[in-house]
Parts: sequence; C-alpha cells; structure tokens
Amino acid sequence: MLFYLIIGGLLLLDQITKALIHNNFLEGDTLPIINEFFHLTYVQNRGVAFGFMQGRLPIINLISISAVLFMIYYLIKNKNNNKTLENYSWLFIISGALGNILDRIFRGFVVDMIDFRGIWTYIFNFADIYINIGVFLMILNTIMEEREKKRGGTK
Repeated sequence: MLFYLIIGGLLLLDQITKALIHNNFLEGDTLPIINEFFHLTYVQNRGVAFGFMQGRLPIINLISISAVLFMIYYLIKNKNNNKTLENYSWLFIISGALGNILDRIFRGFVVDMIDFRGIWTYIFNFADIYINIGVFLMILNTIMEEREKKRGGTK
C-alpha cells in the first residue's frame, strides 16, 4: 500500500509542477532563478529523452505503456523476493514513466521546465528526475548484490 501512496505522491508533484508551468508560461518562456545557471524554461517535448523520436506519439505511447505495464507486473510478482532498494528503484522508474505518459496522453507532449543551462543543455522535468533516481538505485542495488555474492552472502 505504501508503494502506491508514494507513486501517487510523486505523480502529484510531477503533474502539479507541469500544470503550473503550462498554465503560467508560454512555450519558450524562461525565468532565471540563478542567472546563467538555473532557469525555469517551458518546453513542449514531443519526443522522448533528449527529444529523440519527435512527433512519433503513437509509437512512443505504445512502447511506454507496454513498458510500464511490464514493470508493474514485475514489481507486483517479485516485490517480496526483491531487495528493498530494488523495489524502490522500480517505484521511481514507474512514477517517472507514468508522469510522462500522462502528459503525452492528455497534452500530446511532455512539459519540461528544469533548465540547468550552466552545466547541461537539455531541459527536463520531475518525472525525468524520478527515472534517473530509479536507474541510479538499480545500479547501486546491482553493485551491492555483486559485492555480497563475492563475500559469499546470499541474495
């Protein structure tokens, strides 16, 4: 139950931030928060990560929805067998994927707004952050499991 509440909370944060930007900015508007380093910039991403597959919404939705359904199935089926860290990694990845899927279904594009122009050229959103946190946790979990195996421990 806690997992579903966390996913709901993460989705809510993602969708609220996107709605605030979408309703108060015009596409391309930017608000400097820390000059030449961090801005809020409204971009409508009609592709996937880094703008890849621009304008191919039907295939993106099909792949994304299929992947999320598979991840949810995997998490439900293996939740009790997985380490806690792995379960949380799936939670973050699913939350991020769902946040961007909701945008594509209801807006026809993903709202991006986080612009660290001082160190990065791409603009992203909270759902993207969730996916990256999930991937990081998955890598960390894999490293920890491998170390445990080398020490003779069990899963």
